[in-house]
Amino acid sequence: MADRKPAVNDGDTRKRILQLLLEHNPASATFIADTLGLSAAGVRRHIDILVDEGLAETAPAPSTGPRGRGRPAKSYRLTDRGRARFGHAYDDLASAALTALRKTGGEQAVAQFARQRIDDILLGVTPVGQDAEKEEVVEAVVDAFRRAGYAATINQNTGGVQICQHHCPISHVASEFPELCAAEHEAVSKLLGQHTQPLATIADGNGICTTNIPLTPVTKTLTELPHERSGQ
Repeated sequence: MADRKPAVNDGDTRKRILQLLLEHNPASATFIADTLGLSAAGVRRHIDILVDEGLAETAPAPSTGPRGRGRPAKSYRLTDRGRARFGHAYDDLASAALTALRKTGGEQAVAQFARQRIDDILLGVTPVGQDAEKEEVVEAVVDAFRRAGYAATINQNTGGVQICQHHCPISHVASEFPELCAAEHEAVSKLLGQHTQPLATIADGNGICTTNIPLTPVTKTLTELPHERSGQ
């Protein structure tokens, strides 16, 4: 009698789909099927269940960008309930602890805690200029964020890249203690040796945290002062 392969657990498959929807927001059934090695029809069946459970929803079609012939592929994204599945562990405890820290040590103590926390997360990332190129540092930062549960990705844009965090494990606490987000941006800027531009945060109610990092230097032409033109 031939050995039978173990049956695939539908619950595990849907967890993997939820994870992909978290990391790739939005994502089509075809993309998910190709990534997981499943049939598109099977993935759609799982997605229909996730939609019925209120964990996923159809993403609106993009209003800009090139359009091909025919209807665009339907994409899906997580709902707030779906995001909650990934948890905000110990939010109440963390908030209470930081509140107590603020009362006993003031704002400076909270800021110091926030800096120490992100230093621990980014421990081992080599700064730019120490045998590391800027793009390599960005990749190392994103890998560190992923290990810390941020579901981080890199998006390319004109003249730079964006670090996108599709899930923030401390977003609920960070909305009360913005020092946590500020410390993250400060630490990334120091590693890159340049200014970074926070565009959106989950703590402020956005669906994703986005930090823009220019990679192409911007040259500015300064207008000469009157005494410089006259040679004075």
